[in-house]
Amino acid sequence: MISKPKGTKDILGLDAKKWKYVERVVDEVMEKYHYGYIRTPIFEATELFHRGVGEASDIVTKETYDFVDRGNRAMTLRPEGTAGVVRSYIENKMYGDSVQPVKFYYNGPMYRYERPQAGRERELTQFGAELIGSDDAISDAEIISLAVQIYHILGLKDVVVHINSLGDSASRDMYRNALLEYFKPHLDSLCDDCKRRYQKNPLRILDCKVDGNSSLFQNAPKTLDYLNEESKSRFEKVQEYLDILEIPYEVDHKIVRGLDYYNHTVFEFITNIPGMGGEATIGAGGRYNGLIESLGGPSTPGIGFGSGMDRVLLALEQENIEVPVSDNIDLYLLYVNEEEKKYALYLAQELRLNGFTVEMENMGRSLKAQFKQADRLHSKFTIVLNSEELDEDYVTVKNAISKEEEQVSLDALIYYLDENLMDDDTECDCGDCHHHDC
Repeated sequence: MISKPKGTKDILGLDAKKWKYVERVVDEVMEKYHYGYIRTPIFEATELFHRGVGEASDIVTKETYDFVDRGNRAMTLRPEGTAGVVRSYIENKMYGDSVQPVKFYYNGPMYRYERPQAGRERELTQFGAELIGSDDAISDAEIISLAVQIYHILGLKDVVVHINSLGDSASRDMYRNALLEYFKPHLDSLCDDCKRRYQKNPLRILDCKVDGNSSLFQNAPKTLDYLNEESKSRFEKVQEYLDILEIPYEVDHKIVRGLDYYNHTVFEFITNIPGMGGEATIGAGGRYNGLIESLGGPSTPGIGFGSGMDRVLLALEQENIEVPVSDNIDLYLLYVNEEEKKYALYLAQELRLNGFTVEMENMGRSLKAQFKQADRLHSKFTIVLNSEELDEDYVTVKNAISKEEEQVSLDALIYYLDENLMDDDTECDCGDCHHHDC
């Protein structure tokens, strides 16, 4: 038997419905914020991620799926969403569009070769958004608000934004030098990864998974102590805007982005849900004013975030949030003879086109077995098609819960189901559904 690769999973059944529900919420919120959907290739030139994510990052040095195609070109399965969106922005010359800033969102699979664990697979799905062209602090607040609204609509109440500022290039340089001086006497005690980071990218030392909680790291210089006045003022503006939006946040000096193109605001979305453990961070992002220029485009500011679908669903599960999905169907059609079977085929099609979830017998089972199948599918109503009744243009509809039966004319069947299914279900508040099905 051929099995799925390690670090991947099949998503089906009720889990698939929960997945699709989260995707619908993401789509709806993004539309309200006027972010357009973008779909970039799953694989791109390796150079894009080496330059866009960073040669010294763990993603590039340890985790990317790299391969050489039949044209002898170096390719990489995308490990994150931002680099591809920025590549598309440059390649399609969107910096010349009359409508600015350019706002996109994505939702799709990413690939990282890492040790699989709960909420962290080798094939992962991320949704995220990018706002390109604006350097105003209000854009930082908008992109944070966008993610927070998605989490809140899904029902996650205990999500706190942890924010920090890396400042402008001058502030970063001062902070980088301070880190070099601070860790220099302790080089021998650093893990191998941190020794490498010290040479290539000292800000990433603070991401250490080995000694990150030690006093040496806890007492390291903080970015906020090295911000110049302009950067301080900008960070205060971001906080002011978040206060206006009533978004809870904590200033967290431990949040850094080691890549050179990151500057100013960086943030993470962290849940305080018991059971999440090391997967408490369900999203993160930051301002990347240097990225577009580093990939060959004009100097253009940008900010974005990414959020892991698996971690969001794990958070919903750990918080015992009931996702409004169900495997129930509206109606099951039963029959005995060939003529009734033909009418079942026609009627199922008509009802489906009118918005109902309908199943019919297609296994040649006995009538008794058909009733058992209707029960297994949790059908809310059943109709046993009867040739004599059909000749009189009516059917007998049975309520699976109350067991009550009612004769309904074929002309009125759609209206009957529409009314009774709406009464049967919990009323929604979306305002857009045809009948009972959001």
